[in-house]
Amino acid sequence: MARIVPDDWKSLAATGAAARERETLALLEEALPADYTVYHGVHWTRLNQNFSVFGEADFVIVSPAGRVMIVEQKTGFLRETPKGLVKVYLQTERNVAIALAHTIEGLHRRFTAAFGAGTYFVEELLYCPDHIVKDAAIAGVNPARIVDATRKDRLAAVIREALPADEPRLACASKIHHFLADELALTPDASALVGQAGTLVTRLAGGLATWARRLEFSPFRLRVIGTAGSGKTQLAVQVMKDAVALGQRPLYVCFNRPLADHIGRVAPPEAKVANYHQLCDWIARDAGREPDFQSGQVFEQLETMFADTPIAPRWQFDVLIVDEGQDFQQPWVAALERMLRPGAAWWWLEDPLQNLYMREPVALPGWTTLKETTNYRSPRDILDYVRDVVGASVPLAAALASGSPFDGSDISLSVYDDAHAEAGIEATKRAITQALSLGFRKQDIVVLSFRGREGSAMTALDHLGPHRLRSFTGKYDLFGNPEYREGDVLFESIYRFKGQAAPCVIFTEVDFEIFDERIARKLFVGATRATMKLIVVASQRAARHLRLRDGKESREVREG
Repeated sequence: MARIVPDDWKSLAATGAAARERETLALLEEALPADYTVYHGVHWTRLNQNFSVFGEADFVIVSPAGRVMIVEQKTGFLRETPKGLVKVYLQTERNVAIALAHTIEGLHRRFTAAFGAGTYFVEELLYCPDHIVKDAAIAGVNPARIVDATRKDRLAAVIREALPADEPRLACASKIHHFLADELALTPDASALVGQAGTLVTRLAGGLATWARRLEFSPFRLRVIGTAGSGKTQLAVQVMKDAVALGQRPLYVCFNRPLADHIGRVAPPEAKVANYHQLCDWIARDAGREPDFQSGQVFEQLETMFADTPIAPRWQFDVLIVDEGQDFQQPWVAALERMLRPGAAWWWLEDPLQNLYMREPVALPGWTTLKETTNYRSPRDILDYVRDVVGASVPLAAALASGSPFDGSDISLSVYDDAHAEAGIEATKRAITQALSLGFRKQDIVVLSFRGREGSAMTALDHLGPHRLRSFTGKYDLFGNPEYREGDVLFESIYRFKGQAAPCVIFTEVDFEIFDERIARKLFVGATRATMKLIVVASQRAARHLRLRDGKESREVREG
């Protein structure tokens, strides 16, 4: 059996194309001998030049001699055009041969820089198990290196013919394995759709989640300033796992209750997870004080109770992680510090660009600061769009780097008449229909309001057209747990959905007269929640600020 890297692929939940890739991995593991190695999900990123992936490969196979083969897998239906074989992605088409050529070219550059020209061999193979190539001459790939539906049972045989096991071992063979192992950085992404606890998405995380945990100093006080999608939440989960493995007690505290509820499902069960006011409630109740959740001042009441209540040893922890630190207030720092055991480590994770409440940053004198400006979550065209729209108002956004391997998500801008109150709701209904027509499931879609709950026209709605909305009712039970309406499509405000993400985000009720810094920050937060598709539903007056200069990535739909 072939060696598969990473080797935990069988435990990863997968649907769609990812499930087909797992089928191929199982086939390769069984059909190739033990001295072949299969690397999967490998992406190469040029962070030093502030732009990312110039190629992506589904599988990289290394022979016993060190010869390399890039395997590009294209499932589903393909189109044969005069310009070559084409794969349809959502609303865009991608030439298969050109994409594969870019991948090969990128790998050649990296290998030449690492090992020297002429010291290695790179082969290519296109695997399309669902498609029969009718005219190999126009496919754009060597016909001998195409395994289509008629030859899929010969996949392993074709690989072995191209990568002979008995040829002399290359001098750089071991270095090639080290190179690929170092470049491979897959980790579960904790920012999955609320309510979908079992859905984990693998993505690039070669930054915070890996090397930030290698830092050592005493006392450990680390302030991580990381942009959206840089891996802050992944880092938090890994830090909690590290603590539990060492027999320590970790505490995770964030600002938003929905994020705390989600992290509680992906964090190790030994960790304590809460948002700040939930933690205040726990401490108050443990001391025999019961907050009044029917009061309009309940949050201020909770903060006061927490600050005034002595902290018992059972409420002290070895590791404290604060997430969404940009939303915390200065008095909360001292209140939280009481929960640290002697010698405890304290992590503070924040993103100034997501400071929607326009609060002053808390002072953390003497702390070490680490900054990360690479966004691995958002497709490159979405990040380009964000820089184009908000960069002038928020200089921090202009400096963001893309680390995503994905592009061409084709941002949609639906413009409605702001003179009619119902126009925005009707446009949002059509946006949901559009998302479903693109193949997104209802649980993949989040309708995200630019407004807060109180200002949204959709807060009180149970349905948008035929679609039932799952939304926060604004009420809490006697134990402080939020109550939700039952539904299929999640509706949230931009304030409550910070720190999370969804494959398809319908960013609606985008309406403003003056484009200022606060508006720019809200646009940044909303746009960077999308991992695959962004549909912006905006009023006519707001849309004037939202259109791209070249219009290439934006598909505008005018609504009457």
